[in-house]
Amino acid sequence: MKPSIPKGTRDFSSSEVAKRNYIFNIIRHSFENFGFQPIETPSFEKSSTLMGKYGEEGDRLIFKILNSGNFLFEKNTIELPDSYEKIKHNSLDDLETSEKIELNKFTNRISTKALRYDLTVPFARYVVQHQNDITFPFKRYQIQPVWRADKPQKGRFREFYQCDADVVGSKSLVQEVEFVQLYDTVFSKLGLVGTTIKINNRKILSGIAEVIGASDKLIDFTVALDKLDKIGKEGVVKEMLEKGISEAAIEKVDPLFNFSGTNQDKLVSLEEMLKDSEEGIQGVNDLRTVVNMIEELGLTSATLELDVTLARGLNYYTGAIYEVAAPKGVKMGSIGGGGRYDDLTGIFGLKDVSGVGISFGLDRIYLVMEELNLFEAVELPKPKVLFMNFDESQSLSKIKAIKELRNNNIKSELYPDVAGSIKQQKKQWKYATNREIDFVVTDIENGTLVVKNMKAGEQFNCTVNELINKLQ
Repeated sequence: MKPSIPKGTRDFSSSEVAKRNYIFNIIRHSFENFGFQPIETPSFEKSSTLMGKYGEEGDRLIFKILNSGNFLFEKNTIELPDSYEKIKHNSLDDLETSEKIELNKFTNRISTKALRYDLTVPFARYVVQHQNDITFPFKRYQIQPVWRADKPQKGRFREFYQCDADVVGSKSLVQEVEFVQLYDTVFSKLGLVGTTIKINNRKILSGIAEVIGASDKLIDFTVALDKLDKIGKEGVVKEMLEKGISEAAIEKVDPLFNFSGTNQDKLVSLEEMLKDSEEGIQGVNDLRTVVNMIEELGLTSATLELDVTLARGLNYYTGAIYEVAAPKGVKMGSIGGGGRYDDLTGIFGLKDVSGVGISFGLDRIYLVMEELNLFEAVELPKPKVLFMNFDESQSLSKIKAIKELRNNNIKSELYPDVAGSIKQQKKQWKYATNREIDFVVTDIENGTLVVKNMKAGEQFNCTVNELINKLQ
């Protein structure tokens, strides 16, 4: 069989890894510059840690892990529930509640672990588990891969990296202002001029649901509204109707689909729309604080936009919601997102610990930078000096010289195979050319190196120390 990899995963060449590391390094440096410290969590968690935290749609995308490679064979018989045969030909939505419960029990028997869906829920688990060792407010960053059983398409993969920064233990809106600045800082350093940082507040969405009489349908309302940029107004209205939201309620939110004006104009309109909702007004006031501070501070290259249709599908958001759009002209989903979660740790037993955080979508950022040709300055790791291997009797002397160069932080290597013919020597020269190596050492005798400057095309003789001084 021809070897292949699973759909939604990728191999990365040396040049791609170098470009990705370029992005990683800028994000990591910015995180630390803003006072965040790194942690890491396991690639898989207990299923109970992850399930039920992302809403029904999110739970479906979680990769579950069989208890062990031989689990099915260790049992004499595994009785499949009746619902198993049913979902082979239908969707989960077609199951009765009792059938879903039966299927969940069966799933829990054969799988108690799952690959992490994001970094936020594992972080909440980490905070609770290590609360006695943490100084609050705790500012952490995490750069690790996550997995989702999603349908692969451009910018959407089943395995991808997230770069997260979160603060837990503080309800201050200053943190929300800092995250807008952090987004602006990173994208400015990457050369992604013209990104749009969209912001909303979950309290505003709750307030809207309240004033239209659909508080009991808040999750369905926000999940549908969040799809506006993907399926359009007609698609959103259709989904809301299917979820049992009345036409009268939908008619009341119609102005949201065409909200326009400056951020301040939108705040005034929202204040009027939500005047009868205490929670909604609180959301407006929170947003106004953030917007006013950012307008006073200014942004380098990004634009802050209040987007009242921004909902994000994750159930744990309770306050600010962020989403970052690529520069205009680039067709790509969000390249960053996040928000505030007032009691995510509460699901693990630690109450009243508010948190807020954002994430950078490394893989989508990479694709956008490729499209905009922003990787020109990124070079592959390569030796500064290559020692040709034309004469086996000189190998030890060359290896000693290479050791001295490396001790002085000058990247160097010896071509491994000895050239026994002119053809093989040409192969070594071609290797040096293809890797764009600056200096080539052809011979070494009595401590004297014969060096060729590949860029200038000039040849000169020097000692190892003289070469070190020249390159440093």
